[in-house]
Order: sequence, then C-alpha cells, then structure tokens
Amino acid sequence: MAIRNVRKLGDEILRKKSRPVEEIDSKIITLLEDMADTMYYTQGVGLAAPQVGILKRIAVIDVGDGLIELINPEIIETSGEQTDKEGCLSVPGKYGLVSRPYKVTVRATDRDGNLFEMTGEGLLARAFCHEIEHLDGYLFVDKVTEYVEVDD
Repeated sequence: MAIRNVRKLGDEILRKKSRPVEEIDSKIITLLEDMADTMYYTQGVGLAAPQVGILKRIAVIDVGDGLIELINPEIIETSGEQTDKEGCLSVPGKYGLVSRPYKVTVRATDRDGNLFEMTGEGLLARAFCHEIEHLDGYLFVDKVTEYVEVDD
C-alpha cells in the first residue's frame, strides 16, 4: 500500500468534524490499509483519517496486540481514570500529561460491515479516546495539564 503524509498541528483539517462512512467500498479498504502502513511506518500506536487529510470517521490502532480497524467508532462506556504521558503524530516532539478513562468500550464497524464492541484498558483505552477525539476535531493538546519531556 502507501505511506500517507501526516497532517501537523496548524492544518485546519485537524480541527474539523469527520463525516460518517456511509458505504465500505474499495476506497475505504485502501484508506484503512494505507493508514495502518502509515501508522507502523511512523511508529505510532494509532492514526485517525483526518491526520492523513480525509474527513471520514475511521481510525486504526495497534498498542502491541494487533491491528484494530474502527469505522464510525463511538465510545459507549467508560470507567475509572488514568493520567499519563501522551503524544501525537500530528504534534511531533510534544508530550503532555492527559487524564483519560482507565477502561473504555467502543462500538464500531469492521471492514466487512459488521458492527462490534471492544473494551480496552490502560493504553488501549487511551488510544480509543485519543483517536475518536481526532474524528471530532480535537487534539490531545486541548487536554494537556502539563507538558513533559520523554526519553526516546
């Protein structure tokens, strides 16, 4: 597939609300594959379609347990709280402390059009929230309580 250009902070598209996917066609499948390739290439754990310039409600995540593809995702339940360092491929070199739910359940559609629910804790819960916020035009910098240094 292809590595797509990741939009950076200041690009207006990152602040716009994404539209729902009405039909899963070959263009959507290609987008999912390109997004996964781009996420792995840039060593991220998640990527939302607006980050590659597409205002569609699509995100991909891999926190180390395999690729998760989310079409039209929505958070349906949260519990607990965690505060940890967070970064973003669209905000290179910046990291900050962000509070998120510890446990998050999402409902989404897969590439075959099947509706599913998935629950994540810790980093996966954080990634669900982070990527779904991208779909509504929000960035992690909107929630940072304190910027921090991160050792690579």
